[in-house]
Amino acid sequence: MTDQAQLLPGTLDLLILRAVSLGALHGYGILLRIGQISDNALLIEQGALYPGLFRLVRQGLLKSSWGTSENNRRAKFYELTAAGRKRLQQETDSWNRLATAIACALAEQPEEA
Repeated sequence: MTDQAQLLPGTLDLLILRAVSLGALHGYGILLRIGQISDNALLIEQGALYPGLFRLVRQGLLKSSWGTSENNRRAKFYELTAAGRKRLQQETDSWNRLATAIACALAEQPEEA
């Protein structure tokens, strides 16, 4: 049994936007940041991350530029655009409403017969 949670469909973009909102990062750095901010409860596979990054760039939510990583290697860095900040806020609000609703539903006690 693992302590890592399964990623729900549709949450990868939100996690990427949140990770990048804390500062520009290259792809591997985003994987590490998601692990860090989730207390290592979430593990994103590289095969899922990079298509997500490309999708968010195409949508204008992230912008990318080439730079040098901490290992002195050439890497593509990603940062939020204004549209990305707006989407992050919308998605965060939506996620929080859903999480609250589910928590209420799970806390509801069945009526005694």
